[in-house]
Amino acid sequence: MSHANELARRIVVLQRGAGFLSLELPHELQRRDVGQHIEQHLAAIAGILAAAVDPNGRQLSIRFSAASLSTAQVARAVFSALNDLPPTEASRPQNTTPGLQPLLDKLKTLLTPATPPVAGSLQARFQPLVESALTEKAIINFFNDIVAFYLIRTHWDLISKRWLQNPIAHSNAWLTVFYLIFLLIRYRKNQ
Repeated sequence: MSHANELARRIVVLQRGAGFLSLELPHELQRRDVGQHIEQHLAAIAGILAAAVDPNGRQLSIRFSAASLSTAQVARAVFSALNDLPPTEASRPQNTTPGLQPLLDKLKTLLTPATPPVAGSLQARFQPLVESALTEKAIINFFNDIVAFYLIRTHWDLISKRWLQNPIAHSNAWLTVFYLIFLLIRYRKNQ
């Protein structure tokens, strides 16, 4: 079942009369842009006199010519408006730079000296290390390692006292461990 069909099934008829239909919209459709889209879609259909979504977006009221349209035809027109809904905020592309890199770049500028260090000095040897450590990839790798060590430390008693003594009984735990190690290695290999 498509998303539009699932939304259409959740629309509730509040009132129905000759030339009038009032519908309660599901939560996903209670947005101003969706309301405007439905109103514009219905206004373009011959026989529909007025279509309005209340300011909260909860209710859609439709006045139509009962001589030219049936209630079922109006309902189908509402359902057809659901097939080309505007995208949600979450699915729209964002115009911001993703990730930590902008913050790390600012930190690099703070740690980089105004004048180049003297060749052979401790600062000259230390600078490339700082620059390579302040990349998004290095930060993510560091936190992945921290999580892995934390999980090992947290489960060490289980590993040493139960899992190693009876590996068959705890095979699901061993499969999970091997799978997580596989994911960690695959992630590092793809980097």
